[in-house]
Amino acid sequence: MERIQLLKNTDMRWRLPLVCLLWEVAMVILFGIFVRFNPEADVAGWEKEKHEKNITSDAENDFYFRYPSFQDVHVMIFVGFGFLMTFLQRYGFGAVGFNFLLAAFGIQWALLMQGWLHTFQHGKILIGVESLIDADFCVGSVCIAFGALLGKVSPVQVLVMTLFQVTLFSVNEYILLDLLHIKDAGGSMSIHTFGAYFGLTVTAILYRPNLEQTKEKQESVYHSDLFAMIGTLFLWMYWPSFNSAISSHGDGQHRAAINTYCSLAACVLTSVASSSLLQKKGKLNMVHIQNATLAGGVAVGTSADMMLTPYGSLIVGFICGIVSTFGFVYLTPFLESRLHIQDTCGIHNLHGMPGIIGGIVGAVTAAAATEGVYGKEGLIRAFDFVGDYSARTPSVQGGFQAAGIAVSLGMALAGGALVGGILKLPFFGDPTDENCFEDNVYWEVSAADLLGKILPL
Repeated sequence: MERIQLLKNTDMRWRLPLVCLLWEVAMVILFGIFVRFNPEADVAGWEKEKHEKNITSDAENDFYFRYPSFQDVHVMIFVGFGFLMTFLQRYGFGAVGFNFLLAAFGIQWALLMQGWLHTFQHGKILIGVESLIDADFCVGSVCIAFGALLGKVSPVQVLVMTLFQVTLFSVNEYILLDLLHIKDAGGSMSIHTFGAYFGLTVTAILYRPNLEQTKEKQESVYHSDLFAMIGTLFLWMYWPSFNSAISSHGDGQHRAAINTYCSLAACVLTSVASSSLLQKKGKLNMVHIQNATLAGGVAVGTSADMMLTPYGSLIVGFICGIVSTFGFVYLTPFLESRLHIQDTCGIHNLHGMPGIIGGIVGAVTAAAATEGVYGKEGLIRAFDFVGDYSARTPSVQGGFQAAGIAVSLGMALAGGALVGGILKLPFFGDPTDENCFEDNVYWEVSAADLLGKILPL
């Protein structure tokens, strides 16, 4: 036992400050060398753009179109995902705090990685408000993966995973959007599928055979579930902004918000119905309500700005509420017992399976697109059939959309195996099995809290 404790030294006194400070100094240097404002955020650049494009009002700056969506997405990442993971009775600080840490580092590294791949011009990365949204999307994928590892990793491991996952996410996104030219407005494939299966692979590599002894600490209490429900409601309310944030101005964003809104609404009813059906005496399980009710937003992501139609969105939400709830009841225990995948937050049910469903729905919807529905110009604009892709047809686009699912899965599984192997190294300060899901390993916690003497909220 003493040898195990030695290998599992959780003292962060020097490791965590060293990683945080060195990496932030690196960010300052890299931003100083590479990052500049894009023309719409630059004084001289905006004046030049107004002159060249005959823009007469500053209100036409992209900031005013994108910033409200950015605010909503930003809240989802820091408040929504953070509080969704507070259901563990003794791990509230770790859930919100480590989510905050990884997101704050991740958005900086994402601005660099995505900038090098998408907006690199004349040796500089040009960033604007859409760059901030894209960085949040990238970090959202890391937050998803973190859900599978919640309570079982150190803050240094979280930061190391963020570094590698942001890098792999950016490469995967570049392959999907730039090379395959797929449409994935809400990121069913690039964000949710990639993030979920990356996290599941990492947690499989980091399998803990004695985690059963912490079963009691993996459960929730009344007020921890209430806090988690706050995260659910923030995510549920702002998901239409998430799926429409980077869609084209006008009908694209409008349609994406409507489709997401309808899918989420339908998903709540089927999640509640499934939870009641599967529980003794028909009582609802709060885990299902916190998570499965969001699956409709995940699954409609790829096709959100396509002509899915409102009733099509209802069907997607209807199916995903059932699939996600059944996943929590039957599939999660199977994955843990048979495949050694210890999925703390059930991300396979909320992000993994709905993400794949979303990719399939997107492929079918794209393949079924016609000029009769979209109009000739609308079809070209909706799928960006211009330039090198001007000869592409809807059926071919559908095939590329399907290929995107396979690429995301492959990148997630290969990348997760690599990063899991790195995180398994013994000097990152991860907790012993019996100390998992405990805030006091990495946080200052009062004696009253440790003894469970906090008055109920």
